[in-house]
Amino acid sequence: MRYVHCLNNISSHGTDLLTDSYELTDDPAQASAILVRSAAMHDMAFGDGLLAIARAGAGVNNIPTDRCAEEGIVVFNTPGANANAVKEIVLCALLLGSRGIVDGIAWCRDNADDPNIAKAVEKAKKQFAGREIKGKKLGVIGLGAIGAEVANAAVALGMDVYGYDPYVSVGAAWRISSAVHHVTNLDDVFRTCDYLTIHVPAMEGTVGMVGGRACSLMKDGAVVLNFSRDTLVDNAAMASALASGKVGAYITDFATPEVMKMEHAIVLPHLGASTAEAEDNCAAMAVQEMMDYLENGNIKNSVNFPACDMGACPAGMSRAAVMHENIPSMISRITDVFGEEGVNIENMTNKSRGDAAYTMLDLDQPVPATAVEKLEALEGVRRVRVVC
Repeated sequence: MRYVHCLNNISSHGTDLLTDSYELTDDPAQASAILVRSAAMHDMAFGDGLLAIARAGAGVNNIPTDRCAEEGIVVFNTPGANANAVKEIVLCALLLGSRGIVDGIAWCRDNADDPNIAKAVEKAKKQFAGREIKGKKLGVIGLGAIGAEVANAAVALGMDVYGYDPYVSVGAAWRISSAVHHVTNLDDVFRTCDYLTIHVPAMEGTVGMVGGRACSLMKDGAVVLNFSRDTLVDNAAMASALASGKVGAYITDFATPEVMKMEHAIVLPHLGASTAEAEDNCAAMAVQEMMDYLENGNIKNSVNFPACDMGACPAGMSRAAVMHENIPSMISRITDVFGEEGVNIENMTNKSRGDAAYTMLDLDQPVPATAVEKLEALEGVRRVRVVC
């Protein structure tokens, strides 16, 4: 029996996928895997039997991914499962930043008791006049699952779309409309576009990427959208740009004290992925990734270990998985152990990511306990699993 602990409420669209060989547990120390959404895990102590943490969502800021890698715990996320939900709220934000919708709603509510509001609103509406997004230039910074969806939708709405992503994957590139202009210099996006939307993770090199210099390059009155991570925008620089009119509006779903005080900022709750459909999709994807790893050793969409896939465990054979440091001679030392034990390796694969590496081996007989002991004793080995 494999035990799974849910740190948050996880949609039944995910947990219903668990087979009879799984059981939900209230005790995280008993769990082989943890399903999580937003619960903070940095101060958690992990049980020796914990093999995987699956985040039903894209961001993993709430999970100590480096510590997990050191302890041989694979952390999964679900990129793309909430892409449509975020795309839709970004489109909403584009319109909020183009038309006087927010101020118009406020005016109507403030004048709700006026018996002549029908006439008064006809006189007042000119102060809420805006502009159309059709034909305007939109810069999409980051062309992953969400950015690609936003770019394609904006093209369909008649916008002139400029995409920047130096690390765009082949899969994402195939999904992006040919009408999207590929830009290789980020400064050109800032200089060219009427609207800018950010869809990159918060990491070294992206934190504060929209700062004073970026704002100075923008067109006067440019509209900036941030539905990715709050730290991507330098709040002091954005406040100054909004106050001067250099930036016309800043729309975000990160309601920090600094942002709430900004002029011309439209701030929403963090609603990007808050749809029933997105929660269902994320839960199902997280459970599927977790089960494939626990049952077959395969890794897909991990943030701290390399992708690795050898399919289902083959009938009549066993499978071992070794997590280790990405250092010279590890593969030969691992295979030597099985040679010493008289075990034939039928198939194997090795993948690496940064300083972490992962080796899977299909063997012609059950994995000897002595082989596991020898592998665990090797310098640089973090975890050894008998998968099947």
